[in-house]
Amino acid sequence: MTSTDDIRKALEVVIDPELHRSIVELDMVRSIDAGENGVVDVTVSLTTPGCPIKGHFQTAVAEAVVALEGVTHCNVYFDVLDDTQKAALRQKLGRGSLPEGSLAQVKNVLCIGSGKGGVGKSTLTANLAAALVGEGKRVGVLDADVWGYSIPRMYGLGSTRPPVSAERKIIPLDAHGVKVMSIGFFVEEDAAVVWRGPMLHKALTQFLQDVDWGELDYLLIDLPPGTGDVSMTLAQLLPQAQFLIVTTPQQTAQKVARRAAQMADKVSLEIGGVIENMSGFTTPSGERFAIFGEGGGKELADELDVPLLGRVPLTMPLREHADSGVPLVVADPDDPACQAINQVARGLIAMAPMPLPVLPLVEVGTPAPVAEPAAVPASAGERKPAGMSLPMA
Repeated sequence: MTSTDDIRKALEVVIDPELHRSIVELDMVRSIDAGENGVVDVTVSLTTPGCPIKGHFQTAVAEAVVALEGVTHCNVYFDVLDDTQKAALRQKLGRGSLPEGSLAQVKNVLCIGSGKGGVGKSTLTANLAAALVGEGKRVGVLDADVWGYSIPRMYGLGSTRPPVSAERKIIPLDAHGVKVMSIGFFVEEDAAVVWRGPMLHKALTQFLQDVDWGELDYLLIDLPPGTGDVSMTLAQLLPQAQFLIVTTPQQTAQKVARRAAQMADKVSLEIGGVIENMSGFTTPSGERFAIFGEGGGKELADELDVPLLGRVPLTMPLREHADSGVPLVVADPDDPACQAINQVARGLIAMAPMPLPVLPLVEVGTPAPVAEPAAVPASAGERKPAGMSLPMA
């Protein structure tokens, strides 16, 4: 009979998709009861009663346990962590609050920051999201630049108020295949947002926990300039996120972007790469001008030991389509800036971790005898094959 220790060891492969750790390591396996008839009962503790990833645990736990020798069936039960257990889990994770499952179905979170304004970060975010959709990915954009929100205008959404589901979750608006959420949907169009840190923290927490993002391959978060409250809040709420740094080629912008990298390092956010924007301008006659200098993005990437994901040139259509509400990658795929952004999107896809296929265990034994087919007379000149028959895979 399979022991309790064997079952607990098998459950180490069950990963909480939001906390990115094993349910055994997180002490979420509350009890294991192995019966003599091969039926195993496992109780898993959740952080909230209505956790939307309950189905994930139901399937993963059952599959892990049934794969053990001697187990014929696995019943999975659930309870909820009490306040003391939640406090212990928060202490183990080193974070102030636990997620409530709203981002459980988001595979990759990318925070796009620059350390300063005016480098085209929002334009890149809007177009990069559309480029990822063009590569067949499910994508969402969170406009976390609360003071300087511009994503709604870039997607042609204005101040449209998003609907609320029956489960009291905010449903993000859809534009060009991208799910979009912004503070701009909840204020008058182009109205100023005058908030202090605690209100920002509350709003961002609500955008992450009370928005029905659904299944996403990528959630792109457009950060505000600087290294203040918003960046620290997101680092606290999203410890698994990657940080993408946008800079222009000039040394001044590069030095400021380096401060953003230092902020990411201090709050333990992984830096995924550097994107150099406004990387030269080419006239219709073919003459190229390095208006903002050259080489700053590559120098910063080398200093941080991360890849330079792309160099996006200055083009007039890139600015025109940002103002018109249609991303350039949707309207003009032949534009040089569009081609560079598509290159960045493909680089991000190549960097994303891919789950390895799990091969099923095959029991090796003596195959049951198979009845020989009726003999068919061989025609003249036809040779009868000799040897033993091998089962085909």
